[in-house]
Amino acid sequence: MAERTYLEINREQFKTFTQLPMDTPVVMLNLLNFKELVPETGLSGETSYKEYMRQAAPFFSKAGAEVLFFGKPQAMLIGPEDEGLWDKVLLVKYNTIAGFLEMVKAEGYPSHLRKQALDDSRLIHCSEK
Repeated sequence: MAERTYLEINREQFKTFTQLPMDTPVVMLNLLNFKELVPETGLSGETSYKEYMRQAAPFFSKAGAEVLFFGKPQAMLIGPEDEGLWDKVLLVKYNTIAGFLEMVKAEGYPSHLRKQALDDSRLIHCSEK
């Protein structure tokens, strides 16, 4: 049986997310596993993801987003020993849910580069509540 991966929005959860108060601040937790090689570019997934981040930077700026952390997990201190670590963890704070939604729906937003670079991912909406 093939291992399940996640690169697309869960439509049901996204619909629930869009019904939250639009002025609410939000932090998005990104768990990222990169492709070894991106066939479309011949680059590594990690290099391709850096290009996504470069091209997405103006969209992040317009959305009032702040990268809180972008780094590599080092060790599983609590959790199953046989579960692999993610390649990178990214935490991004947005001033509002509306800003995040405008960003991901904006013309020219390079979501295709994100998807192209990744083998698997999680995008988890976090709040202070």
